[in-house]
Amino acid sequence: QVQLEESGGGLVQAGDSLRLSCAASGRTLSSYGMGWFCQAPGKEREFVAVINWSGGRKYYADSVKGRFTISRDNAKNTVYLQMNSLKPEDTAVYYCAADSRGWVLTTEMHEYDYWGQGTQVTVSS
Repeated sequence: QVQLEESGGGLVQAGDSLRLSCAASGRTLSSYGMGWFCQAPGKEREFVAVINWSGGRKYYADSVKGRFTISRDNAKNTVYLQMNSLKPEDTAVYYCAADSRGWVLTTEMHEYDYWGQGTQVTVSS
């Protein structure tokens, strides 16, 4: 069993940056693919970014390419989402998720095995 806990959310202004963290306990994350998803009020949860087990492969939603960077530190059992040039439309609850098929980059929520509780990101204009 893997427990995931997100942190780093908050209220910022458009153009600011935030770094979200996803810390794991219960099991090492080093063999898992890790994804970030977001859910805005009244909308479905959607894919943001994913990184494979080694950190050597990454994939982003078009809406965040060039602004967000996913990374991981397996020694710290933590995954990060660096969010730059934030926009009001980035406002959402951000969730991290773990996929036991660490070599796969998947954007599909149902393929993830474990989820965190989420952290709120609010971007004011």
